[in-house]
Amino acid sequence: MADYIESKQVVRDFYQALGRAHNETQSHKLAEIISAHVAPDYLWRGMHPFYELQGATEVAEVFWQPLNASFTNLQRRVDLFMAGSNTIDGGASEWVCSMGQLMGLLDQPWLGIPATRKMSFIRYAEFHRVEDGKIHETALFIDIIGVMKQAGVCPLPVQTGADIVIPGPMTHSGLMYSPQDQQATEKTLRLINHMCDDLVGSGMSSPLDELHNTWHDDMIWWGPAGIGSTYTCRRYEEQHQGPFNEGLSDIVFNGHVARFAEGDFGAWFGWPNLTMTPSGGFLGLPGSNQRVDMRVVDIYRRDGDKLAENWVFIDLLYFLAQQDIDVLARCEQIYRRY
Repeated sequence: MADYIESKQVVRDFYQALGRAHNETQSHKLAEIISAHVAPDYLWRGMHPFYELQGATEVAEVFWQPLNASFTNLQRRVDLFMAGSNTIDGGASEWVCSMGQLMGLLDQPWLGIPATRKMSFIRYAEFHRVEDGKIHETALFIDIIGVMKQAGVCPLPVQTGADIVIPGPMTHSGLMYSPQDQQATEKTLRLINHMCDDLVGSGMSSPLDELHNTWHDDMIWWGPAGIGSTYTCRRYEEQHQGPFNEGLSDIVFNGHVARFAEGDFGAWFGWPNLTMTPSGGFLGLPGSNQRVDMRVVDIYRRDGDKLAENWVFIDLLYFLAQQDIDVLARCEQIYRRY
């Protein structure tokens, strides 16, 4: 039975190295730091405007150097740390998942978002495929719209859920640095698979009676900025799933890149998970017949026989860019104007 301790330590060492270099703004030095922990064929996936990058040098130049140059004293605040065998490839690969906040002082503009000289939080979820002591793949989902809103930029109409700072698990049990109970892991995996099968079987509609099969009635859905969070099955149905179904049609489930569980927690991500048509308008925007993809992360906490919490990350900037809505470009234009 795998305990994933070695894979977890690889990622922890990587995070410690990045943490020590939190104010490093020379990309070649950051590339050296990253290359010590990743494989030569390292594949990095990021949200719009980063997309897929190859190798430590490209990742350092495109993502980490601009981030460090904008956020002074950047630190990682981890709420969840878990690992597991990927059920999508029959357990052939091991993945480590981390979730929390990156926090720093937004002292310089970032991606066109104006500097505030105040502390700013970047909500993140990150997946690493570890093999032979190196990280071979990373998928990093960050809530860029959340950073924009902290800087006073509101790129979308008023959202349907609550706009709040997203906490970690209510149980404070998400930092799984030691081995977890295998029976608990298997129970969580069965439950999230059941929930996923229900969701796909209903065409992603999640009717209330279906939700009650796998969710506690007082479940919490921690959604991305631009959609917001919601509490209880009924309010989730009203404040997220209802607008989702009204605004999006012809939804196709494309599957996941990785899906696994450990202890009371489960996680997955897709690239993309879904393809759909925003025919009814979604996020308060005009309808379109354009087929678009949606990249999504779901992280779950099981409580007993049902799910209690769900942290969701969606690459909304990519979803909008496919509809010729470049939120970051608009933000930068406004910033330069003033």
